[in-house]
Amino acid sequence: MEIRFLTKEESNKIREQEFLQLSPADRLMGFLALSRKILRDFPCHSTFEERTKGNFILTKK
Repeated sequence: MEIRFLTKEESNKIREQEFLQLSPADRLMGFLALSRKILRDFPCHSTFEERTKGNFILTKK
């Protein structure tokens, strides 16, 4: 693990460069994984199964 002390601007520039090095497919998969995590972990009154009932599911082979 590496600890870096950077300004916000430096940190954002590095994150942007790392993001742009990803392939479009990797960017999409990252977005879908983040969306799934937010849907699953976001606090609400219904369960994950209730929120996703009736939705179609895309699976990666």
